[in-house]
Amino acid sequence: MDQFHDRHHVRLRSCVLRTYLHADHDGERVSLSRRRDSLNTAWVVHIHQLADGPYLLLHSAAYGRYLGTTFKPAPLGHHGCRTEQRDHDDEQDLMAVMWKAARAGFRDIVLLRSVAGRYLRANGRYLPWNTGVTVDNKVSALMYWTVEPIPAREGPPGLQGPIHTPSPGYHSLMLWRNPVVSRLIRFMLSDPNGPIYTQHCWTTFRFRGRSVFHLRDEVARRIAFVLDGRQSFDLVMCVRAGRQGRLTPLVVDLPSSGYGETLWIVVFMSRTPAYDVLRHPDVNAE
Repeated sequence: MDQFHDRHHVRLRSCVLRTYLHADHDGERVSLSRRRDSLNTAWVVHIHQLADGPYLLLHSAAYGRYLGTTFKPAPLGHHGCRTEQRDHDDEQDLMAVMWKAARAGFRDIVLLRSVAGRYLRANGRYLPWNTGVTVDNKVSALMYWTVEPIPAREGPPGLQGPIHTPSPGYHSLMLWRNPVVSRLIRFMLSDPNGPIYTQHCWTTFRFRGRSVFHLRDEVARRIAFVLDGRQSFDLVMCVRAGRQGRLTPLVVDLPSSGYGETLWIVVFMSRTPAYDVLRHPDVNAE
């Protein structure tokens, strides 16, 4: 566990395949990717203390959701059971997202063992298109991972540029294979020293599309009366994946799936102590 430091960012690289643990763009699946310079291959360390010692939780630096286990059979060509990105709401969720990290006995290689005793496993050694990440009981070199620390950068990265959201209607249904994702956004503005959660602190609106750029503009429009001369780019939105989930800066477009889901967002304004302590990974650092 000494390679994992609370609230710091890391990558996990398969020692055999040399690919990285990746939070897929649908916000649900977990796979392997060769891309190193991506927030989808960056994970935030969350150390959870229990009576029998510390446990490791990892949440995606892209979407904030936690690396979790399931008992769903892995797809054809994979071993064990599926992993997934999931929210952290209650005790049942906690059991699915807790890991123990142990050294494999040589170099800096680690194994990640779930509460159920299954190990995080890469796939695709002989069939490279099988890129899913699973958990399995059968020991294999594909369970060996290298931990790469990611340094912090100064200030938040710029958002991805705006993407077009087609207007609803008959023609869009005919021309677009998939419907435009629509979500319920529930957001609150943090106090200067950090968020204070109350029952009535949330503002709710419906948002269509995936553009994080448009989402920030819409949030800024709704709190314009308190911005005190600040612009939308002076805001950082943090997503909270579940009631027990930690806040994660949201700087990539929203997941491609999730129609009808609710996204919980805490907004921080520049030139406040709470804004200044947010940690952002420098995914381009060597």
